Amino acid sequence: MQSGNPALNKNTFLDAASGAVVTRGDEVMTINGTVNKTGLLLLLVLVGAMVSWSRFAGPDSLPAVMPLVLVGAIGGLVLGLVTVFKKTWAPFTAPLYAVAEGLFIGALSAIFEMRYPGIVMQAVGLTFGTMAALLLAYRSGLIRATEKFKLGIVAATGGIMLLYLVNFAMGFFGHSIGFINGSSGIGIAFSAVVVVIAALNLILDFDLIETGAQQGAPKYMEWYGAFALVVTLVWLYLELLRLLSKLQSRN
Repeated sequence: MQSGNPALNKNTFLDAASGAVVTRGDEVMTINGTVNKTGLLLLLVLVGAMVSWSRFAGPDSLPAVMPLVLVGAIGGLVLGLVTVFKKTWAPFTAPLYAVAEGLFIGALSAIFEMRYPGIVMQAVGLTFGTMAALLLAYRSGLIRATEKFKLGIVAATGGIMLLYLVNFAMGFFGHSIGFINGSSGIGIAFSAVVVVIAALNLILDFDLIETGAQQGAPKYMEWYGAFALVVTLVWLYLELLRLLSKLQSRN
């Protein structure tokens, strides 16, 4: 069974380990090494976000900010795909991906903050609070990544991504699926469900990274594992931002 995170699947670390010739203990993937690299990537996301955030000074600055949004979004997508298909490049592509995503979410966050003051800190706090709570639940055994659990999260994540893709395609014809961005009761319920699914993907990521370390995956997979976690955290943050904005728009 694979993780709902497209950057991870059941063979991600096992395949890497099977083709590696390891001669020293410091050449294998470790959980501590992955944690350290995750921290570095999150720092790079913050740096990128600060750059694009600083360029936004209200609606009149949108022409100056939009190029950064596009560069971040398209660059992040391309670098993410490259990292997924060329895992050995992760030590180089993962940091670049983090900066690109930072540029994207920084400008987007500034726009949301202008409309709903305080929303960004709320979303950031909830994102890291959720990660900490789920990591604690996972390490304590309260939540286990059983096969049924994985199947449910993968199916739900796939359904959400398909729905987003359909909504994106409909946008070319001037239509959209109303509840995805709408602040109706259904729209809020949908966003709440998506937030839960995005959060539970972290459990699958923790499990697969731990498995990679246990199986002795090569050292570069620490960068890949960190990249995968950042992918999920960025998704969770954006979904929390969307949910909070819907709730505040009803006030």
